[in-house]
Amino acid sequence: MTANAPAFSRACELFNDDVFVPLEGILPQPVFVKIEALNTAGSVKIKTALNLINTMEKEGQILPDSRIIESSSGNLGVALSMICAGRGYDFTCVVDPNASARNIKIMEALGTHIVTVTEPDENGGYLGTRIRYIKRLLGEDPRVVWTNQYANPANAEAHRQWTATAIDQRFPRLDYLFIGAGTTGTLMGCVRHFRAHRPEVKIVAVDVAGSVTFGCKPGKRHIPGLGASRRPELFDPAGLFAMEMIDERDTIGMCRHLAQRHGFLAGGSTGTVLAAVLAWKPRLGKEAVIGAISPDLGERYLDTIYNDDWVKARFGEVPRLGFSPATAA
Repeated sequence: MTANAPAFSRACELFNDDVFVPLEGILPQPVFVKIEALNTAGSVKIKTALNLINTMEKEGQILPDSRIIESSSGNLGVALSMICAGRGYDFTCVVDPNASARNIKIMEALGTHIVTVTEPDENGGYLGTRIRYIKRLLGEDPRVVWTNQYANPANAEAHRQWTATAIDQRFPRLDYLFIGAGTTGTLMGCVRHFRAHRPEVKIVAVDVAGSVTFGCKPGKRHIPGLGASRRPELFDPAGLFAMEMIDERDTIGMCRHLAQRHGFLAGGSTGTVLAAVLAWKPRLGKEAVIGAISPDLGERYLDTIYNDDWVKARFGEVPRLGFSPATAA
């Protein structure tokens, strides 16, 4: 546990910022992967959820009778479900058809109310629809409080304070750090820390084709985690070294390669980030120290990424490790 970790008063809020694994075989040198799946909620999102709730409680935005609501593709929903259950808050999570069935079952087991929107937004995703639903409820019930992971500074602050600091403490030298872009909270928190303390670290932001966050064309996406059909308010490209787009077929190819060749059952976001690392192989010197953040593992993707029928129905075939041209702006 890092020196700046909080004092935990509840088991459901535990996280461990000290797990790094050197992954061999992707590059000539090891890629140091920060494993976030050993946190209580099974992903990096426990830190986001914890800081969102703590900050809003301190600011008086959350009261004992508040009805907390959030839009999530799954992992933050699970983390918020755990914290809200532990603190006695009513919680509603707004999801869409791409959400993991396993995540939904976990949230329901924790007492969360699930609302599933099915109408695509103007960019072909569901984020805009989810947020419109939340805004409607905010206008109908004064007890409803939106944690708003897409715009709340407490999201990025959690990762500036904890995630980035843990990486900084572990590596006296770090040349490149690959980070996925979903709400961009993890990304922005790391950018702010390293820009202030170690500007020589080159941060490569990774997103999936079909996401609009980096200004690329919207398109159909199937794998939850990274990407957005609406640019998160938190996102600011200043301080990034580069932005890399990855096709979802390459996410699947990397995930299956990691599972079958390395015994590493990676989640979709992890597969996307490591696919970006491999795509950058010609640009990375053999002596460079490379880091990457693994947000979650693959158990929640067994019915999707690791299911041949699901993959074939959406991509026509089961992709192998390789690269497909991502949609460009």
